[in-house]
Amino acid sequence: MAATPESTADTTKQGGGGDDQILSYQPLAENSAVSANPHIPSVTASAVLGESESMPDDHPICKGHDFNTTASSSKDDPSQLDAIMQSMLNTGFQATNVGKAVNEIHRMRKWRLSDTPWKEGDDETLRDPNLRSKIRARIFFAYTSNQISCGQREVIKFLVQHKMVDVIVTTAGGIEEDIIKCFEPTYMGDFKLPGKELRKKGINRIGNLLVPNKNYCKFEDWMAPLISKMHDEQDEKWMEQAKRLVSNEGADEEEPIKPFSYTPSEFIARMGKEINNEESVLYWANKNDIPVFCPALTDGSVGDMIYFHSYKRPGFTLDIARDIRRINDLSVQSYGTGQIIIGGGLVKHHTCNANLMRNGADYSVYINTGHEFDGSDGGASPDEAISWGKIRITADPVKVCADATIVFPLIVSQTFAKDVEEWKESTKDCICWLPDGTV
Repeated sequence: MAATPESTADTTKQGGGGDDQILSYQPLAENSAVSANPHIPSVTASAVLGESESMPDDHPICKGHDFNTTASSSKDDPSQLDAIMQSMLNTGFQATNVGKAVNEIHRMRKWRLSDTPWKEGDDETLRDPNLRSKIRARIFFAYTSNQISCGQREVIKFLVQHKMVDVIVTTAGGIEEDIIKCFEPTYMGDFKLPGKELRKKGINRIGNLLVPNKNYCKFEDWMAPLISKMHDEQDEKWMEQAKRLVSNEGADEEEPIKPFSYTPSEFIARMGKEINNEESVLYWANKNDIPVFCPALTDGSVGDMIYFHSYKRPGFTLDIARDIRRINDLSVQSYGTGQIIIGGGLVKHHTCNANLMRNGADYSVYINTGHEFDGSDGGASPDEAISWGKIRITADPVKVCADATIVFPLIVSQTFAKDVEEWKESTKDCICWLPDGTV
């Protein structure tokens, strides 16, 4: 539904020659100063010093930040950072991709259905221009567990606290590390600390971060009673349903009795509710009704707790099928979508695959260090996602190949953090899908 970006010219074919013109021998004019030099072979002069085509007058030039323009600024003056960030677009390499990512996030946040004119054959209920101006893109936000293990947690919490994203996808570590930090801190370490010695001391290393075993013990002390409590609730609902079936109650109801089990996203929401700690990402996600999806919830300490519980009391189940229906429906039931994905693997594919269900996301930003030479999903480029229908062919996606702990806070500083109150005001009456509410 999003507006189609302007097409760019294929510069390799300007002048009608394309690659053939570049590779062919082009002798210099006889009156060229280079040709007139008898000390340079003509073929060499043509190959090395041949004339180039002129670049368009409005073509961007490479130019970085000039600190002379901000040298007199106070050390606490935010305009210094803003000036540096604004220069990145034309700095080159990954700095340019950071600048493009900022622009792409601006576009996904700004988009309204009114940007796409209604035409004959479209849904008649969406014809009202005022209604269209209040329908925005649904923003999917995905991140791997290391982003919660490190200080990026506070950046992510800011986005969730202020309802700046609509759907979250993460891994098991992205769930449990958030809760664990509510009990005990993660400490700074070093990448070169020897694993053998750390193991003897009961200290786990995540890159240059250290997590003592006692942190996980406290998590278990908190998690085990919660699993037991939710198991009780599950069995209670099963018993109620069994009694209704035996008595034949509800056999003729329009909605038949359905087996009950919590989904992983409901389980995670419950964790956010029970932790009741404003430092927690999950606390704010539950408070703001932002679903958090984790299809591999058992791949970590939560899975360990469920495993231990199963020996004590078998029968607790999680319904992953309802979650895949839920996240895919959130994608399909959107007039426009944006996706911001930090890292690769499960979170990247799960988010992109949900957007495939609507023929692709309209706006996309990847931040990871993966490369595509090995065919991994983590390293797959946005263009590869377009071939699968995970990103729309009309989109202008961006991949930043960099450490997210460096670039993502900078990107947030130029996007989400710029207009907190304005965003709340401009979106308070907005919806992402008409059945979600009335305007």
